[in-house]
Amino acid sequence: MLAKKTSKNQLTLPKEIVKSFPDTEYFDVSVKDRKIILMPVRITPADTGLEAIRDKLKKLGIAETDVTGAVKWARKKKR
Repeated sequence: MLAKKTSKNQLTLPKEIVKSFPDTEYFDVSVKDRKIILMPVRITPADTGLEAIRDKLKKLGIAETDVTGAVKWARKKKR
């Protein structure tokens, strides 16, 4: 299938492709090996996402001290 780039650098996705993602409004766009990659993205409100993150951390058994340690590790200077 072909998709033509407009003068404003926009692409229109073919209907056959869009049918595969009926509830998707946003895509993350990246380039790998000279290929354009579109990944569907689900946007969630920030206020509802925090509780979901805390629940997931609890299910995974990750404690606050684990997060603190990971942040310290990530912030330390690389030599």
